[in-house]
Amino acid sequence: MSKALGTFALVTVLSALLMALSLAVARHGYPQGAFGVKRLDGIADAGSFLAIAAVYFFSALLMMILPIRAAGVVLTHAADAIFWATIVLFSTIVGSLLARWAFGQSGVLSVLLNWRFLFAVAIVAAHLAMNELRRNILLRSLFFVVFAAVTLACLFWSFSV
Repeated sequence: MSKALGTFALVTVLSALLMALSLAVARHGYPQGAFGVKRLDGIADAGSFLAIAAVYFFSALLMMILPIRAAGVVLTHAADAIFWATIVLFSTIVGSLLARWAFGQSGVLSVLLNWRFLFAVAIVAAHLAMNELRRNILLRSLFFVVFAAVTLACLFWSFSV
């Protein structure tokens, strides 16, 4: 947990610094600053967590039914990577928005109120609870169904507002 929080904080600070640099360069009239802002804003979409959540919860579903060795392979080669990618993506979004807020764009933090960011929270929560889910046969059976439902919902439901 502390490693995840440390990674989140560091990537948030780094992305905030890069966005601040891009905004400062753009404010001085250089077109390169606008390119940097556009690139960092390109990933600031909460909808991108839908596809990531589908892949993560499918791997979590597999970890619930596979034997321990095969589940370990899925955990180390898929679920861990997706977990860290989720943390990096979300912290980059937060850092970029904080830099915009620091540069006077006060309404930009309302972007974080998008309910689709709950998919990122769900990935992190499921990953942190995965050991407990694997130990208990009742929880494993229950969360197999939950993970299947979430995977199918992320893939096939539009989630339009």
